[in-house]
Amino acid sequence: MRLLVLGGTEFVGRAVVEAALGRGWDVTVLNRGRHAPVPGTRTLIGDRTAPEGIDLPSGAEWDAVVDTWSSAPRAVHEAARLLRGRARRYVYVSSCSVYAWAPPAGYTEDAPLVEGAAPDADATDYARDKRGGELAAVDAFGAEHSVLVRAGLILGPYENVGRLPWWLNRIARGGPVLAPGPRDLPLQYIDARDLAEWILGAVEREVSGPFNLISPQGHATMGELLEACVRATGADSAAGAELRWTEPKIVLDAGIEPWTQLPAWVPPGSDLHDALHSADVSRAVAAGLSCRPVEETVADTWRWLESLGGVAPQRPDRTVKGLDPEVEARVLAAAHGVGGGSGGVSGTTP
Repeated sequence: MRLLVLGGTEFVGRAVVEAALGRGWDVTVLNRGRHAPVPGTRTLIGDRTAPEGIDLPSGAEWDAVVDTWSSAPRAVHEAARLLRGRARRYVYVSSCSVYAWAPPAGYTEDAPLVEGAAPDADATDYARDKRGGELAAVDAFGAEHSVLVRAGLILGPYENVGRLPWWLNRIARGGPVLAPGPRDLPLQYIDARDLAEWILGAVEREVSGPFNLISPQGHATMGELLEACVRATGADSAAGAELRWTEPKIVLDAGIEPWTQLPAWVPPGSDLHDALHSADVSRAVAAGLSCRPVEETVADTWRWLESLGGVAPQRPDRTVKGLDPEVEARVLAAAHGVGGGSGGVSGTTP
């Protein structure tokens, strides 16, 4: 297979490149050259945001294109139109944010969508831009030759958004940790490597259309995620981390923002939880989706994070994640009579 990845050096794009190379595919990446390419790829330098910023080699063709763009739909529009006739299939990594708010628990790919920005529009907001990117891909390649990958929460090595890296670093620091409950709160997420493998399988099987691409409901819980972080970082040893499970109302009454200040967590029974952790993914499962255990995702991300000295890259267009230590200590003291910080007794509480 000949694959063209637009970007291909960070997080999801990098995962796609590495998975394709692992299958023995011929992989070309097209980007601005700001990051080192994955060894084994062909590299094209171009700026899709500039007028006529992409200059493709004469006669070059690909079996598929993978595009992870998440800003102005115009960039997808221009790239897809340029590649029409040069590639057989266009895979656009979109988002479950394209569904009209608030999608009900169990929503499928047929749920109502936001009104997308025009395919050739400049940047508006995340949801409309992603929907506009979908429209641009379908406009250029048609419904039968485009794949719309509506991802949810994405975790794993090379994460440049700051969610799992923040939890890992916080738990590695030790001491009492504000763990937002309930402990058995079901989560949906996708390891970027599982997302990548599904995309490549979709290309091989020539599937098309939209797919909710996250783990099946209940694949992991908040407790399983944080306890995996404790084990991966070695914070279950003496004087390690202690997960202090705290009722959602206490967390919310303290003014803590779900999802952002406590990454991945949203309160049960809320519109946020229905939208972020309750999608129907049966269509993706039928098309080959397989998800690795949360333990593996967490452990591999920690090994990668350690290789960087604990400091993960951060996309400039994403908000900084995590909870201020002083706020955490204050809530822990009020709820459990303990302070935050380093040190403490290892283990978890019910």
